Amino acid sequence: MSKRLSGRVALVTGAARGIGLAAAKRLAEEGAKVLMSDIDADVLAEAAAGLEAQGLIVQAAVCDVADPQSVAAMVDKAVAAWGRIDILINNAAISDDTPIEQLSDAHWRHVLSINLDSALHVAKAALPYLKQSPSGSIVNIASVQGIRGQPHAMAYATAKGGLVNLTRCMAVDFGPFGIRANAVAPGYIDTRMAEQKLGTPHEHQTDWFQDIYFKYGRMPLRRAGKPQDVAGPILFLASDDSLYVTGTVLVVDGGFTATY
Repeated sequence: MSKRLSGRVALVTGAARGIGLAAAKRLAEEGAKVLMSDIDADVLAEAAAGLEAQGLIVQAAVCDVADPQSVAAMVDKAVAAWGRIDILINNAAISDDTPIEQLSDAHWRHVLSINLDSALHVAKAALPYLKQSPSGSIVNIASVQGIRGQPHAMAYATAKGGLVNLTRCMAVDFGPFGIRANAVAPGYIDTRMAEQKLGTPHEHQTDWFQDIYFKYGRMPLRRAGKPQDVAGPILFLASDDSLYVTGTVLVVDGGFTATY
């Protein structure tokens, strides 16, 4: 039985752990050759080795997505290895909850450079190869914080909101080349981003979170998501199952944004 992504090459940023790793695994299981990139060299190498041990075709590329030269080298590595790029998953990001009183201009720019600017840099570098693909697809990983306001999320939420509209602009500009661009907006997902300070309980395990989001129904599905819950929607948007879907935002949040 033919796999959905056989013969295609995917590039996944922020792939050392969490949603990025889950997406890289899912795409590779469907037949894609996957270049996994991350700035954390040791964790990335371990993650890539783990997927290779499962018989999946992956390579690792250490990359600082805030640096256009590093991005160019990452794209070159994928093309040198497999001669093409068909799928781009812009997942690299950092969390931030800095109140405006402590939010310096430098920190604001740092958060936006990684969470927003990087998606533009990577897409621009990969665009010549995506244009050559018969089924080019870009999936940007946004957040429900880019759709709704949240306390102390000025920089992070602004970046993710910008990424949502950048996705729409990509869909408009790249559509004539047959390239689709969509976003996935995860809600509360059990990843390192949701961890609190070392030695304290995971945010999703705290009494206040359990009460507000599960007991009192702010999360209709009554659980936080897993990275694998997001990998499936990413696969859908990367594959031919969504050939007439572009410029959309697929919210993956357990029903969080359906409540008030």
